[in-house]
Amino acid sequence: MSERHAGTGGLTRRSLLATGAAVLATPMLSRRAFAAPTELTMLAWYGHAEPDIVAEFEAENNVKFVPKYYTGGDNMLGLISQSPVGTFDVILSDAEYVQALNEAGYVEELDPNDYALADYFPEFQNFPGNWSDGKLFSLVTRFGFLGVAYNTDALTEAEASSYNIFWDEKLKGKVGHFDWHLPNLGQISLLNGNANPYDIDEAAWSAVKDKTMSLRPQIGGFFDYGGTFSSLNDGQMLAFAGIGDWITGVLEKNGAKVRSTIPEEGGLQWSECFSIGKGSQKAELAKKWIQYITSAKGQAKSANMAAYPALIPNQKGWEVLQAENPAEAKRQGMTKDEGNVIDMIRAGRIKYRQWPIQQSLEDWNDFWSEYKGA
Repeated sequence: MSERHAGTGGLTRRSLLATGAAVLATPMLSRRAFAAPTELTMLAWYGHAEPDIVAEFEAENNVKFVPKYYTGGDNMLGLISQSPVGTFDVILSDAEYVQALNEAGYVEELDPNDYALADYFPEFQNFPGNWSDGKLFSLVTRFGFLGVAYNTDALTEAEASSYNIFWDEKLKGKVGHFDWHLPNLGQISLLNGNANPYDIDEAAWSAVKDKTMSLRPQIGGFFDYGGTFSSLNDGQMLAFAGIGDWITGVLEKNGAKVRSTIPEEGGLQWSECFSIGKGSQKAELAKKWIQYITSAKGQAKSANMAAYPALIPNQKGWEVLQAENPAEAKRQGMTKDEGNVIDMIRAGRIKYRQWPIQQSLEDWNDFWSEYKGA
């Protein structure tokens, strides 16, 4: 007997049964695929939770990042202190703020065995600030150098090879400051010959202030993140103190005539580190994120972040970047060529940006306010 019946559109009993079984099975098979994603909160600089960085992780783990972007370390500390414990699952901070986070009890201890520290360059395996009393509380994920940023139509690389260029008469009113005291005063301290620019006595601190004040007639403005971008891009400022490739790299890749160089007096290093927020209810997922972004694959993504590029501490991440984007690896100096960025660190040309040691942070901030108002 035929199984074909009128009104079934040509379907047989066997096919109907099979279809029904498939329909019944579908919710069981695809429940996870259609489940609402788990939200993971991130406190960070802009860019770290944007699709170019997190989309792959979100898709693989059914996660949706909910970012809260801050505009500086003090702003970050304020946001955490004003929020209930457990508000932020993942926290990105500049290295100099990690100890403050730890001392305030804002971050969880990490197990170093959970992370690929063996893949890091030796200089980053026991990175200052990440550890306290032999315990790990954060993991450095990217870094960069601060030197002289300049308009390549206005200055040559040779001219930009010393911080003294900021005092050049042709740049009067055309030198900009990224509006934060730590990088700017650290650079002046390097210019003054201080081998440890943030560990200086009162006489050296007084000399830094005098030298900085002598620069004031050259300054065309003090700029935030967006203002720094626009003033360099449109040629309003022809040289900039306190920044590096994290700003000029984005502009340069988009065709702007700007670049950064490390002058003969040396440069400063900024470093960004991930921690798990204290009291996070999703600590395992937060750990999985840090494992991902510090892996070779995640590191290559981080190096080429759309918001601002950076150097990466994972050696295998260098290899992935060299394979996937050799031009960017070369532009940033993450190749095996002599004189690469690790060579610069090992040669002593780069000093960590940090909080002042012999003065208070308020001392530096108060002078910066005085300088801006002069």
